[in-house]
Order: sequence, then structure tokens, then C-alpha cells
Amino acid sequence: MNNITLIGMPGVGKSTLGVVLAKILGFQFLDSDLLIQKQEKRRLSRIIEEEGIEGFKKIENRVNASIKVQDTVIATGGSVVYCEEAMQHLRSVGKVVYLKLSYKSIEKRLGNLKGRGVVLKEGQTLLDLYEERIPLYEKYADIVVDEEGRSLEEGIQAILEALGKDGIQGL
Repeated sequence: MNNITLIGMPGVGKSTLGVVLAKILGFQFLDSDLLIQKQEKRRLSRIIEEEGIEGFKKIENRVNASIKVQDTVIATGGSVVYCEEAMQHLRSVGKVVYLKLSYKSIEKRLGNLKGRGVVLKEGQTLLDLYEERIPLYEKYADIVVDEEGRSLEEGIQAILEALGKDGIQGL
């Protein structure tokens, strides 16, 4: 299948870039966090609160592993890389693009982590989370795109170039 799955830390721009990328490519757009909320009929933060981190990961794994789409840009939750089955599935149905950004930039972009439905263990800091996830993003990525210091348009252009698609000039 011809999908593009975006992975990376919360706040890196997966959803924002994903919507624009889908429009440029003539693809559909799917935000897997919204799909989880729709299927579970609760917000991510509530799922984490009620089910705990491990319960949330099971739900996230199930939902992402069951995505059946074609010609779609999929923006995942930052914690999907903890879900082996889901990641293998997403890799089997298209390219996985890791949107990379420095810790400093992520820290600037993020507000209330709990309100965003970010999976944080008790006592875990954003830096701890960043350092824990980077090797996982790198493990599952088919393509790594460094978003540091890029505007939305520059980020889209970098993704398209990495995917071997035409640029966005003239659109």
C-alpha cells in the first residue's frame, strides 16, 4: 500500500505537516490519536487516566495495527513506537517518516503534557521521554527528516524530497 506514516515526539508537527502533505499529494489524512478517541469514545488523557499507561499502549497498538487505508498520510501519536505490532503493520503498508527535532525545540513547543495525552511514567521528565524514544523512532524509520529550524513549507519540501516526490514550488 502507498501510505506515509509520520512518527516523532509530541509537538514536532506530525498532524500539521501531515494535513498539508496529504493535500499536496492528493492523499487522505488520518490522525491515529483522533481514531483512538473516536473508537474509545474518550479523550487520550482520560484513557491514560482510566486505563493507565500499559492499558493505553494496548489500545494504541490495537488501533494502529488495524489501520487499513491506501494513499493516506497517517499522523501517529508519539508513543506508537512502543507498540511493536502496530509499527510492523505501519511499515508494511507504506513508508515511515521520522520527523526529528531537538529536545530544546520540543520543549519550547509543548505546553501541558498531560492535557495533550502524552504517555509519561510517574516521575518521568520530558527529557527522559525524549531520550527514551529517540532510538525507537530511529529503529522504525524508513526515512529521517530533520525539522530543526524549518518553516512548514521547508518541512514539507524536505519530506517530499526524502520521499523522492516533486517539490511544492508552483502549487
